[in-house]
Amino acid sequence: MSEPTKPRIEVPEGAAPTELTVRDLVVGEGPEAQPGRVVQVHYVGVTFASGKEFDSSWERGQPFKFAVGGGRVIKGLDRGVRGMKVGGRREIIVPPRLGYGRQSPSPLIPPGSTLIFVVDLLTVVGGPPARGAA
Repeated sequence: MSEPTKPRIEVPEGAAPTELTVRDLVVGEGPEAQPGRVVQVHYVGVTFASGKEFDSSWERGQPFKFAVGGGRVIKGLDRGVRGMKVGGRREIIVPPRLGYGRQSPSPLIPPGSTLIFVVDLLTVVGGPPARGAA
């Protein structure tokens, strides 16, 4: 499989969703992201209102690692990667209550923002063995 390239995010038409919205752009075929496993991802984040990028692991040139269910990332991103398989690319739209709410960590994210992430799942490590794995 070739190395993924940084995605360009298209903001959907209409009002921002009020619930977590997950859409697979590419379905992966590798191990699955589950609570207790450490995932390595590349991601881009934009605000729904402006479409302006506020964060990107691509710009830092380094994937981001976190434990699924470990509380190190916003709830919407943590929930949004669950069930993804390595090699997959997923769009995750996060309403404010599962994002930063009114406590924005950055001037690039207005308080109360709905966020859009496109996430590439690169690796999954640890956790319980996959069912049926030999």
